[in-house]
Amino acid sequence: MTIFKGSPLGELARIRNVRTRRASSWDRTGGNDDRLHVMPGTTAVLADIEGAGCINHIWCTFVSSDPYSMRKLVLRMRWDDEADFSVNVPIGDFFGVGHAKSVNFVSLPLQMSPAEGRAFNCFFPMPFATRAYVELVNECDSEVLFYYYIDYELHDSIPPDMGRFHAQWRRQNPTDGISDEGMDNREWSFGGQNTDGAGNYIILEAEGQGHYVGCNLNIHNLRVGEKQAWPEHLNWPVTVDQLREGVPEIFERFNWYGEGDDMIFIDGEPWPPSLHGTGTEDYFNTAWCPAVPYHAPYHGITLPGGENWSGKISLYRFHIEDPICFQKSIRVTIEHGHNNHRSDDVSSTAYWYQLEPHKPFSLPPVEQRLPRPD
Repeated sequence: MTIFKGSPLGELARIRNVRTRRASSWDRTGGNDDRLHVMPGTTAVLADIEGAGCINHIWCTFVSSDPYSMRKLVLRMRWDDEADFSVNVPIGDFFGVGHAKSVNFVSLPLQMSPAEGRAFNCFFPMPFATRAYVELVNECDSEVLFYYYIDYELHDSIPPDMGRFHAQWRRQNPTDGISDEGMDNREWSFGGQNTDGAGNYIILEAEGQGHYVGCNLNIHNLRVGEKQAWPEHLNWPVTVDQLREGVPEIFERFNWYGEGDDMIFIDGEPWPPSLHGTGTEDYFNTAWCPAVPYHAPYHGITLPGGENWSGKISLYRFHIEDPICFQKSIRVTIEHGHNNHRSDDVSSTAYWYQLEPHKPFSLPPVEQRLPRPD
């Protein structure tokens, strides 16, 4: 007997006994007002599905006059009448890019599509046993016109080992770095030893059994002054050869936001963790201090920052082929600069699956979510 496998399309021909359904914002009068009118300070129910099944796709777009609507609109989800939300994330960050910005990019589970990255798509599967509830909270100062599809299947039941989808937003603004006053720039950027990971930025802390499937990380480079200016006679971006050769003038002005090792602690293990990385760009599957946009199925740079890595950066890494499993707990961390020397505005969204119940988490109030001015 031939078994089809080894390809994302390998199971597409298999006929399954499920019922396909959709929740959407179509105009119930038969007209063309195919959107929700969500007033400020209100919550709109996008889907309330009874029974067992799986959400397979979410598409949405919206119109808002609020420049920070991507951080003020919140997407929330809960499964099987649980007490706490499993998804509680600003809408822009949920779909892969921080700083209340949108940009065209393509990954396997998340996409921002034309025009100007304002069409949002999610293909993470979201199973549920008895109920799925999805809502949108409008914390903008004005009305939002919201268009959406939620495509799902209904099953007779789902297997007991199916984890529930979770997503959490975090921010540290700024991270607790050290001053560079009186220090050589090379020493400040690369010196010191981190032997416990205690001051790392935390992307995720979860309890229970499940697997971590990735994150997006957003950095606003806050280091200013002489060291932020790029030498006029040197081309930008910096070349790999210049980095390899250690050109002195580059390292005198070097304002790279990275060098932070990822450290992922499984089931309460001590330092050093089972998964210890080698640098920020390495965890995001790039190399040599990249300064250009790039997007691939499982990793990418949606916002590369400006000259000398100034301004706002957004990166993503999805563990689709290599999920990180935990039996009791997980703590996903990354240094903010080598040895946690940098003091930048850092935020993130973590995505994971686990068996319920999950450790409750909340979302900071809207004033603590707003991005800094460009």
